[in-house]
Amino acid sequence: DMELSPSLSLELLPTDPLLLILSFLDYRDLVSCCYLNRRLNQLSSHDPLWKRHCKKYWLISEEEKSRRNQSWRAIFISIYSDLGRYIHYYATLKKAWDDLEQYLGQWCPRMISSLKESVREEDLDAVEAQIRCKLPDDYRCSFRIHNGQKLVVPGLMGSMALSNHYRSEDLLDIDTAAGGFQQRLGLKQCLPLTFCIHTGLSQYMALESVEGRNKYEIFYQCPEQMARNPSTIVMFITGTSYLEWFTSYVNKVVTGGYPIIRDQIFRYVHDKDCVATTEDITVSVSTSFLPELSSVHPPHYFFTYRIRIEMSKDALPENACQLESRYWRITNAKGDVEEVQGPGVVGEFPVISPGKVYEYTSCTTFTTTSGYMEGYYTFHCLYNKDRFFNVTIPRFHMVCPTFKVSTA
Repeated sequence: DMELSPSLSLELLPTDPLLLILSFLDYRDLVSCCYLNRRLNQLSSHDPLWKRHCKKYWLISEEEKSRRNQSWRAIFISIYSDLGRYIHYYATLKKAWDDLEQYLGQWCPRMISSLKESVREEDLDAVEAQIRCKLPDDYRCSFRIHNGQKLVVPGLMGSMALSNHYRSEDLLDIDTAAGGFQQRLGLKQCLPLTFCIHTGLSQYMALESVEGRNKYEIFYQCPEQMARNPSTIVMFITGTSYLEWFTSYVNKVVTGGYPIIRDQIFRYVHDKDCVATTEDITVSVSTSFLPELSSVHPPHYFFTYRIRIEMSKDALPENACQLESRYWRITNAKGDVEEVQGPGVVGEFPVISPGKVYEYTSCTTFTTTSGYMEGYYTFHCLYNKDRFFNVTIPRFHMVCPTFKVSTA
C-alpha cells in the first residue's frame, strides 16, 4: 500500500496558483472565500481580481477608476450596494444607452438634450406603491440610467411621416408612465412605455398576465372597430420583455438599420436582399407597418414603403433619363393579384443622372396580414427621346406583427 502524504494545508500553497484559481471565480464565490479562513480572505481581497468583475458587470473603465480614486474592490462593492439587484441587466442596458447616446451625438444631436437624468431607487419604489404593481427589474434598471425623455418631438423611439399623418414616439419618464397606468377593462395592469403627442398612440407593457397577455409583453394598443364591447382592444406585439424590446431597437438604430431624416429616426425596415439593378439604376425598398392606421375587424393592414432610385456615379452623362410611368403587381396572402399602372410616381417625373438619388414614400393596404409588391418603372433617355426602358422594382414583402385581441 502507498503511504498517503499529509494533506497540504492552504497556508503552505504558493500564492500565484491560488490567485489564478480565484481569478476564475464569479463575484459571489469570491465573496464567499472571504469567510472561509484568513489566508483566503487575504487572497480574495487582492485588488486585480476585482477588475474583471468591475468591467464585466458595471462597465468601469481604467479612466473611471482613476477618476473615482478607489480600488477595484471598493468600486465593485460600492456600485453593488446601489445597483446589486440589477447585476444581470445593468451592463447590457448601460451599453445600449451608451451606444445610443454616442450615435445620437453624431446624427441627431438635439435628441440628446431631451434625455432625462437617472431616477433613484426610492422613486421607483414610490411608483410601485402608487400603481400597486411591481415593475420588472430590467425596466427599473434602465430608468436608473436614464429616466426616459421629456415630452418633445422628435421622440427617441422613432418617427413615421406620410402626407398628412405624423407619428413620433417619446420614451416616457417614470412619473408620466405611472400617470398613464391602466386599470380599465381591456388594458388592465398595463403601463405605457411610449407616447406620441400627435396620434395619442402608446406602446404598453403588461405588468401582469391578464386578459390574454403574457407578463411583461409589450404591444401597440389599437381599438377594435367592429367590437360590440368597447373594452375589446387589439394588441400588436412589439416585444417580450423590456430588455429585449429596448436593446433590439437600439441595436437597429446604431447599426444604421433605420434611416435618419431631418434629425429623426425613421422606422423603415430595409431587407438587404430587396435591391434590384437594371443597367446603371438601382432600386431599393424599405417598409413599415402602421398599427395606428390598421384594424383587424374589418381586416385592413396599413403599410408604408420608401423607395430609393439611384444612378451609379460611374454611369455616362448621356445615360441621364426621366421616369415616365410605373407598373405594380400587388399580391395578398390569399394569392389575389391587383395590377396598377400610372404616370410618374407621387405626381412627379424625376430626372436621374449619374450619382443622383431620388427617394419617395407611398403606402398600401392589405385585407390579409401579409402581402408583397413588385413591378417596374419605365424611363426615357434624355439624349435619345425614342429610347424607353424598364427598371425592375424588386419584390418586397410586408408582414403585420403578431397580434392578439384582449379577452376582457
